[in-house]
Amino acid sequence: MGRVAIVTGGTRGIGHAIVKRLKEAGFAVAAGYAGNDAAAQATAEELGVMIVKGNVGNFDDCKRAVAEVEAKLGPIDTLVNNAGITRDAVLHRMTPEQWNEVIYVNLASIFNMSRHVIEGMRERNFGRIVTISSINGQKGQVGQTMVGQTNYSASKAGAIGFTKALAQENARKNITVNCICPGYIDTEMVQAVPPKVLESIIAQIPIGRLGQGYEIASMVAYLASEEASYITGSVMTINGGQYIANG
Repeated sequence: MGRVAIVTGGTRGIGHAIVKRLKEAGFAVAAGYAGNDAAAQATAEELGVMIVKGNVGNFDDCKRAVAEVEAKLGPIDTLVNNAGITRDAVLHRMTPEQWNEVIYVNLASIFNMSRHVIEGMRERNFGRIVTISSINGQKGQVGQTMVGQTNYSASKAGAIGFTKALAQENARKNITVNCICPGYIDTEMVQAVPPKVLESIIAQIPIGRLGQGYEIASMVAYLASEEASYITGSVMTINGGQYIANG
């Protein structure tokens, strides 16, 4: 039986690229999404994958989504935590709603999804969990439009700590847990940044361009493979040299 993967936020941007790459690698893939039915249906038709709708910030909704995927495709042995949002504001003007929404979708979702697949992975003595963090979780950021991003940066930094701890808990069970920190990738969200701001961002990237979704997806596919069995608790930086971290 082939491997089964679920990718949260899997119907657009980086998530779509990840779903495509895993399908090409032979995985049976489910693409999770929150609300854009048109994009989800387009992904299902284009790539021939399962789509599953739900709120990753809700524990019970994640349980339902996992159950639906496993009922249709089989036990999940690869989880890609990719879902993420921004609600930028400087802290002295940030509302509790802006803080909580980002923390729930970007960080609590990692617990919600991992909790519902980890027991099965431990029983089968195999699993791959890959979480998409961000360059801004490593170095902090004031937001693409300079309006504040403490909530987003905190959520993405939390993903790194979660990865390192969970990797140590499950290493003896042949479950690897790794994290990827992309820099600025050429997605709809980044292209929506005002042109002058985007120009200033690209000027800070030594390679001199935005990253591409397939470059993140290729790393996910490798980390999900048998060949990456000795890599766990690692933080992969894919940012064109914009920020060089120690991990």
